[in-house]
Amino acid sequence: MIEGIVESIIGWAENFGLAGLAIVSFSEAIIQPAPPDLLVLPMALSSNGSIVEIMIIVSVATLFSVLGSLGGYAIGMYAGRPLLEKFVSKINITKLDYIFDNYGSMGIFIAAVSPIPYKALAWAAGSSRMDLRLFISAGIFGRGLRFGLEGIILGLWGDEFLNLIENPLFWLVGGIMLTVIFIPLNNWWSNLISIPKNDV
Repeated sequence: MIEGIVESIIGWAENFGLAGLAIVSFSEAIIQPAPPDLLVLPMALSSNGSIVEIMIIVSVATLFSVLGSLGGYAIGMYAGRPLLEKFVSKINITKLDYIFDNYGSMGIFIAAVSPIPYKALAWAAGSSRMDLRLFISAGIFGRGLRFGLEGIILGLWGDEFLNLIENPLFWLVGGIMLTVIFIPLNNWWSNLISIPKNDV
């Protein structure tokens, strides 16, 4: 069901170019499930290597994602824990609380780069009354890095990258790098389960 909703949203937004990207980026940070990446990637790939066009795409996605997250922050601030407990598992709420309490804006930065739905983080940040300036700053850098990397890689080296992924060596090297990065991060995230209750 969710996949169908995402496909419908992206299919509709594709007809409106940058305006569609802005709407999806803004609303995804508040409530809807379609990530802006699904528009950023093909738009960057069709930019023909124009750095100006790529930067516009990245800027629109970043700006409206962060603006939308303010709506998510407000929802979390006023709806509070009941909203989180309805849509986010208790163990993930505990982990998010721990990240915000111990890592502050760095936790938002990490999450903004990660595949974690940005709206869940905005809700949690609002619920915990995280400093709004830190929240915005971390969101700008985190989302900017995420969309920027996607846009630059596919926008400037799209064809080369698509050819590269057909090379078995790419998957071997990529698998090694992913393992080196993913395993420590996964262990860190999983070990948050064992955090004592008086620490969160």
